Amino acid sequence: MQQQTALTGIKPTGSPHIGNLLGAIQPAIEMAKDYKALYFIADYHALNAVKNPADLQSQIAQVAATWLAAGLDPEQVIFYRQSAISEVFEFTWILSCFTAKGLMNRAHSYKDAVAKNEAKANDPDFGINMGLYNYPILMAADILLYSAHKVPVGQDQKQHLEIARDIGQALNQNYGQDLVVLPEPMITEEVKTIPGLDGRKMSKSYDNVIPLFQPAKQLKKRISQIVTDSKGVDEAKDPDTCNLFQIFKLFAPPARAAEVAAAYRKGGLGYGQVKGELFELIDAFVAPGREKYEFYMAHPKELQEILHAGAAKARAIARPKLDQVRSAIGI
Repeated sequence: MQQQTALTGIKPTGSPHIGNLLGAIQPAIEMAKDYKALYFIADYHALNAVKNPADLQSQIAQVAATWLAAGLDPEQVIFYRQSAISEVFEFTWILSCFTAKGLMNRAHSYKDAVAKNEAKANDPDFGINMGLYNYPILMAADILLYSAHKVPVGQDQKQHLEIARDIGQALNQNYGQDLVVLPEPMITEEVKTIPGLDGRKMSKSYDNVIPLFQPAKQLKKRISQIVTDSKGVDEAKDPDTCNLFQIFKLFAPPARAAEVAAAYRKGGLGYGQVKGELFELIDAFVAPGREKYEFYMAHPKELQEILHAGAAKARAIARPKLDQVRSAIGI
């Protein structure tokens, strides 16, 4: 049986953090064990939000370096920038000609933006550009061009994958042949929700993250900012409601986590001691990746060479597929 293809898009908006690593990056890298895996940096998707060229370049480099430092092997997978594959943008136009406007009107990303405008009594389309409106079509092109069988997505992106299937099906039906593979979503029900410094889900929008691969001094300072209650060292504490412990148990060996939980309940263990131990655990966890990350950030030429090599492999898939579609449509 031919190995199936799985594809992951990575949007370069903001510096990656511990929550990204545990909740998304590591599970996505694991896919390469079972699938022919493609990973692309969705830099043109990011253009909707990031208009400063220096910021965009920096975030592309940070994301690429992060995934490589996290263990992505560019020799075993296809790792590339979306913008390096011109075929995807021609394919986007072809697919747009098979996409009902009503389908785009129902896309969550557009509906959410309209709802926010209406809540402020603004024009429904105030501040909405066509990049946001057409986002699902470009996403469909990203997927369908590479005959991806599986696409890992969160619940918030599931609808966009369904739209990609609808568009692909319309193309196939019009020409009476299976021009594109209709992808299936990979939604992990047990996706880790990583708590942030304040107990809410770790998210850049909450400014409660522990950034990945930062220097040890900055890491220690960030961990010291984890919110706790005012209970003293000798007071009993509940590990089940303690945000600090919820982060601690993600990195501590199970036996040590059990010891700390017992000490919490008994009393005699202070939050400062736990934060100090958590720093040591996270620092040891990220140290190997930090060295690789810093290397790539200091050597952008090597980083670009990896992405260029990946783009060549991606184009070897994209070009024949686009040629097949062009022939089918009469171009």
